[in-house]
This record gives sequence, C-alpha cells and structure tokens, in this order.
Amino acid sequence: MKKLKGLGTALITPFKADGSVDFDALARLLDTQLTGSVDYIVVLGTTGEAATMTEKEREEVRTFIRRYVKGRLPLVLGVGGNCTAAVCESLQTIDLTGFEAILSVCPYYNKPNQEGLFQHFYAIAKASPIPVILYNVPGRTGVNMLPETVMRIWEANPDKIVGIKEASGNVEQIKKLIDLAKGKLLVISGDDGIACEIMEAGGAGLISVASNAFAEDFYAIVHQKDQAKQAQYDQMVKLLFKEGNPVGIKAVLAQKGIIQNYLRLPLVPASQTLQEEIKKELA
Repeated sequence: MKKLKGLGTALITPFKADGSVDFDALARLLDTQLTGSVDYIVVLGTTGEAATMTEKEREEVRTFIRRYVKGRLPLVLGVGGNCTAAVCESLQTIDLTGFEAILSVCPYYNKPNQEGLFQHFYAIAKASPIPVILYNVPGRTGVNMLPETVMRIWEANPDKIVGIKEASGNVEQIKKLIDLAKGKLLVISGDDGIACEIMEAGGAGLISVASNAFAEDFYAIVHQKDQAKQAQYDQMVKLLFKEGNPVGIKAVLAQKGIIQNYLRLPLVPASQTLQEEIKKELA
C-alpha cells in the first residue's frame, strides 16, 4: 500500500498519424515521469485509451513500459470490463510481471446494482494474482459504487483489495468512505480539481490526468497539499476535460512537443477553439 500513496499518473498512449502506437513518444513521456515527480504510473486505463486497442497492442505497451521503467517507479495496470468472466480470464492469462496492482473499473453499460458490483469485484479479487484497486467513475460507467459496497468488497477480500480510485466527484461520499475505511484501504482521488480537499480529509493521494504534462506541480499539490497551486490549475483542469478525456491532455502534450495529437475513434482531437484556449492558458 505504501508504494501506491501520493501521485500516480494515468498515462496516455501516444499514437501516430496511421493509428499505430508511437513508442518513441511514449519513451519521451515516460522520461518526464521518471524524474522523481510522480510516485507511480497507471498504465492502460481510461486515459490510455485501452478500450480501443487490440490485445496485441496492449501487450506491446505493457511490455515496453515495464522494460523502459526497469523498476524505477511502481506500475499499476488497468484491467477491467463489463463482462466479469472475461476480466477474470484476462487476469489469469496476461503477464502481470512488474506490476504492483491492477486498477479495475466498475462495469459499464450493464448498470448492475450494488449486489452485482459486489459479486463482480469479489470474482475479480479471487482471480487476480496481484492486489486490486477498485475504480468508481459513475460519469463513465452509469453506476455509482456506494461506500458501504466498497467496504463490503474489502471485508470479503482484505488481503487483495488495497484501495479505490474514487472519481464520483461527490466529496461527501468520498469523505464518508475515508471515515469508513479507517486507513484499511487507500482512498485515492480520481479528480485533479479536488485533490487537496480529499487529501485534507485523509485521502491517500491522486491518480492524475494533468500530471502527464504537469508532474512537478501536481506532486507539490499532493505532497504539500498546496491549495494555492491547485487553484492556479483550476482553469487548465476544466479545459482538459471540456471535450472529454484524454482529448485535452493530448492537446497539451502535443503543444509541448512531447507527442503528436492523435486519438483513436470514436475520440477525435480537440477542436481548434479548445486548442487555442489551451495555448492561451499554457502561456
């Protein structure tokens, strides 16, 4: 659990104009993260556009990052889906060497009730050979996992469930979960804009989109609970998510010269208007 406190970057996946993975750009991006400015990296999550990649591509990205990082930072791997059996099968077949934990999102589209969520994650915990971080993001999945359900999942699998990325945006719900958890599992903010508030309430850190481009500042926001610095990023964070994620952060990274601004359909690059707004805010 200690390795997964602080700032984690939800890493993007750079692409080329032909749609293939841009491994040169991925190496440049990893270099910006390997400077002591983040505590761990989350690979192939929502921000990494894993849902639109083939299993072969995901394997290539996993292998490349594991070999490039060489143990210099802890790695977390996104492994989730809305078919419980398929997720469990993946956990038994993919190579998880070098990863500290998996990050597994609530099932999307199916919209299970709280009992369905419990059974889903109970099965995943039993199938996974490494620790599990739950991921609650109702804005994407259409279902909200309640604090009582989270604790029920933990109580059934205390040796396997180590934390939750909470991206409901509901501060009172997150604070309630922190109170219920009593330090037994990590409650990690999944929203850049409320990191300080969650940390002040006892949260364990932030899994950040913005730290792809602003790692040092967000390290300070998390580790120093620097509310003034967080306030300086209010407008930028709004722009990052204005047209969806990772649309905004890829526009920023492209303007910084780290990647080319390509996404996988159905996502498309930021509009010209948003790119101009981002350019102005960066300046």
